[in-house]
Amino acid sequence: MQVKRNVLLNPGPATTTDSVKLAQVVPDICPREKEFGDLMDYCATEITKFVGDPREYTTVMFGGSGTATVEAILSSVVPENGRILIIDNGAYGKRMCQITKIYKLDTVVFDSSSIEPIDLIALEDVIKGEKGLTHLAMIHHETTTGLLNDISAVGKLCSTYNISFIVDSMSGFAAIPVDMKAMHIDYLAASSNKNIQGMAGIGFAICNRIALLGTEAIPMRNLYLNLFAQHAYFEKTHQTRFTPPVQTFYALKQAIIETKEETIANRYARYTKSWETLLVGLEEMGLEYLIDKAYHSKIITSIIEPKNDKYNFEEMHDFFFEKGFTIYPGKVNNFDTFRISNIGQIDYTDIQNFLQVLKEYLRKIDHL
Repeated sequence: MQVKRNVLLNPGPATTTDSVKLAQVVPDICPREKEFGDLMDYCATEITKFVGDPREYTTVMFGGSGTATVEAILSSVVPENGRILIIDNGAYGKRMCQITKIYKLDTVVFDSSSIEPIDLIALEDVIKGEKGLTHLAMIHHETTTGLLNDISAVGKLCSTYNISFIVDSMSGFAAIPVDMKAMHIDYLAASSNKNIQGMAGIGFAICNRIALLGTEAIPMRNLYLNLFAQHAYFEKTHQTRFTPPVQTFYALKQAIIETKEETIANRYARYTKSWETLLVGLEEMGLEYLIDKAYHSKIITSIIEPKNDKYNFEEMHDFFFEKGFTIYPGKVNNFDTFRISNIGQIDYTDIQNFLQVLKEYLRKIDHL
C-alpha cells in the first residue's frame, strides 16, 4: 500500500515514511497486556540510548504534545523552595515562563536575542547575582527562528554553579547530536513527531536517574503530568498510569528502528544538505533569512517576507498546498517572516522542487 505523499515544510509533525504510517495498522490490543508494556519499554530504552546510557538515564513517556512534556518537567522537578532561571529567546522560552507562572514557581527570566547567540558572560553574571538558583531551563533549538543555542556552554555553567539543567530539545533531538552526560543535562524534553519522524501524540522526558529520584519528595502539583509518579508506576508495572496512544507507539517503534538504521549523524547530514540547497535557492531569488549561518540549526529557516504589495502569506500557502507542499507562517514579533523546515523524510530534491514552486509564486506576484 502506498500513501499519498505530502511534503511538510512545517516544523512538525514531519513527513513520515509509509512504513511508519502503516506500523499503526495492527490488531487491537489492550495497553495493559505484557506485549504492549514490552513495546513501551523498547521505545523508552532506545530513545534514551540516543542521548545517554540507560543505566544512568531513563525516559518517561506521556500521551500528549511536546508542551505537555515540558510542563511535566517544570512542574515536577523544582522544589517548593527552589528557584529556576529560564532563558527566554523566543516563543518557546516564553512558553516555559508561562508554565512556571501558572505553577507559581520562583522564576528568574534571562532575556536574550531571538536571532543572536546567548551572551554567556551576562548569563553567568546573572547566575552569580541571583541567590538560591536550583534549576536552569532553556530551548536547544528555537523553532521560531532556527537559532541553535549553545547548550554545551550553558551546561558547563550549570555544572560550575551546581544548578540542575533542563533542556527543551523538541526540534533538536534525533537530528542534532546530544550527549546528556557531557553536556550536564538532567532533563531533556522531546516528542515523537519531529526529527525522530514518528506520528504526533507522545512526549518524552529523558531524565538523569539520580536527579529524578531526588524529586520523589516534592509534593505533586498535578496528577497526569507528574514525572516521578509516571516513572515509578512504569518501573513497577510496565504500564503507564493512564491510557497511552496505543497505535502511535507502534509507529514510534518503527520510527526508532529507521532512525537507528540511518543514524543521527547521517540524518543531520541529510537535513544539512537540504538546508544548504534551500539557502542557495533563496539567495538566487534575493530573499533574506534571519539567522546567521554560524548560529543556524540547519533545520528551520525564518525567511523575511517579500516587500511586495501583491504578497499575501495565505495565498502563497494555498498556492503551495495545491502543489503538495505545506509551509508555515512566521512567529517572531519584530520580523515579518515565514518558516521553512527541512526535517522529516524529505531530502534536497524535495527542497529543489519547493524552490521551483516558490519561484513560480514570486513571478506570479511580479517579484522576480
